[in-house]
Amino acid sequence: MRNAPHTRADPDAPARDKVLFQLKMRGPQTAAQLARRLRVTPIAVRQHLRRLAADGLVQARDLRGGVGRPARVFAPSAAAAGRFPDTHAALTVELLESMRAALGEGAVDRLVAERTRRQLESYRARLGRGPLERRVRALAAVRCEEGYLAEVTRERDGTFLLLENHCPICAAARVCQGLCREELALFRGALGPDVEVERTEHLLAGARRCAYRITPKRRGRRKRRLA
Repeated sequence: MRNAPHTRADPDAPARDKVLFQLKMRGPQTAAQLARRLRVTPIAVRQHLRRLAADGLVQARDLRGGVGRPARVFAPSAAAAGRFPDTHAALTVELLESMRAALGEGAVDRLVAERTRRQLESYRARLGRGPLERRVRALAAVRCEEGYLAEVTRERDGTFLLLENHCPICAAARVCQGLCREELALFRGALGPDVEVERTEHLLAGARRCAYRITPKRRGRRKRRLA
């Protein structure tokens, strides 16, 4: 997470950064949930949330779920994206729009395809072969290096979920949706033909993050010949 330098006049800034990071990684939470995760008091968390809200970095909403007072949950605001890794969003968007205007949509598609080709070569070298879990975790490590705040969870049925809690190229992807399309193809190519990759959450579709379900392909059973 990219933060401004802290000064003596703002000793609580690192603690607020931890609160914001938890909201980014785990989604909307109540003050009590945050306090349990961070192992601090709810009072301390509420103080940090008030400051984050005053800075425009956190927004709150009330969830009604039965009898009693509604639960107040907190989530990062759109402005909070600036506190996390980016890839020179404004410049990238400007270049894509200029290329589309000067050379046409086909030129943008070729550019994205070439980027994917180079990424695929790099990813395959990093992931190697071997067990699927090792390949998936290596993929998550690469994506973390690129600023996606990626993590992996394993389901009981043996499938994996690759979760990307931040998108450093989100602004570019909004004006060039081929980036998202190629990203799915990139994962499939990097992980190999023995797996299926499905996008289950999509930031551009309104989700808070992108998520991918990675499932080992089942080998077809040979049919027994009738005697």
